[in-house]
Amino acid sequence: MTTSLVVAALALSAAGFLLAGPAAAQNAGGDGAQSIPESFGFGRAATAAEIAAWDIDVMPDGTGLPEGEGTAASGAPVYARQCAVCHGQSGEGGIADRLVGYTPETTPPFGPRYEEWRGDGPDVPYSVGNYWPYATTLFDYIRRAMPSNAPGTLEADQVYGLVAWILAENGLIAADEAMNATTLPAVEMPARDIFVPQER
Repeated sequence: MTTSLVVAALALSAAGFLLAGPAAAQNAGGDGAQSIPESFGFGRAATAAEIAAWDIDVMPDGTGLPEGEGTAASGAPVYARQCAVCHGQSGEGGIADRLVGYTPETTPPFGPRYEEWRGDGPDVPYSVGNYWPYATTLFDYIRRAMPSNAPGTLEADQVYGLVAWILAENGLIAADEAMNATTLPAVEMPARDIFVPQER
């Protein structure tokens, strides 16, 4: 065996030992069950404040909505600055999803009723106006994930304004209607009745 082959054989043997080591330790009981160690030896427990910063989910009924308020007028400049580059100047879509579009008005863009409405015409893209079941979910998603290059940086008033702008552009609220923790859950989205809430 040449020197290079000996070195390669030793390396493979060592790698095999390293890969098999933890599994062998976990299976030391012989019953095949893997045990979870009490500690992995790194990191630390999250503080209550750190957990609270991530615990910001908003439920369909509005539970979890923060204080604050916004209108389509206050949301328009935020949209132009933070969202239009991806979603289009008027929410018509671009490199990211379409946000505005309330067609068809009588059915979501799927299912037998939709197919009957569409006939041989082109498919209608999903949008907030024809697909999202809850306006509160819109707030939750924007606050948590947008803008995509700096998620979580928008203040509550800015998010309420963006939500108001999108809802108004979809014709779901009046242009001067303010969105807050009381008014937002009351907005009835066209697709609300086709979704079934699931607690999990």
